[in-house]
Amino acid sequence: MADNRNSGGGRNRRDNDRKGKKGDNASKEPELREKMVALNRVSKVTKGGRTFTFAAIMVVGDGKGKVGSGSGKARDISEAIQKATDNARKSMITVPLHKGTIPHEQLGKYGAGKILLKPASEGTGVIAGGAMRAVLDIAGVNNVLAKSQGSSNPHNVIKATIDALKKLRSPMEVAKQRGISMEKLFEG
Repeated sequence: MADNRNSGGGRNRRDNDRKGKKGDNASKEPELREKMVALNRVSKVTKGGRTFTFAAIMVVGDGKGKVGSGSGKARDISEAIQKATDNARKSMITVPLHKGTIPHEQLGKYGAGKILLKPASEGTGVIAGGAMRAVLDIAGVNNVLAKSQGSSNPHNVIKATIDALKKLRSPMEVAKQRGISMEKLFEG
């Protein structure tokens, strides 16, 4: 009777935030974290009855500036999650981080989803909701202010967040384009 702690809700926690160490993928991309953002059960009524399929949205990242998102559909939950994870690994991007936050304010847009990201001082934490929080946590952003200004659909919010992260430029890149030193860049 002492082992009843994991019965019931244990599966969801395990599926929700798994470590990405599986077989041959562990050698290529070490320490990838996975987070399930949404899982939908979709039913289709046919002549023979109802057919249920599952649609999963996953976010994958290393917590050090790499992040990707993907979606997958299948008749089985674990297969849908696996497809979404594989798609997320294929679409990974690198995010320029500066002292645990983003280097500058940025807008992101995808469809009806609009996102505003602002850098925050040390100790602020991730001030973001739902799908945005998952992307920023997995990317390794520790301090950020974020606001979703459009659609609340997780697909659009995630893609708008990834769009905003893609548009970010590192401080070194900005200093090089302007032809000034890093010290001078942070003075004004």
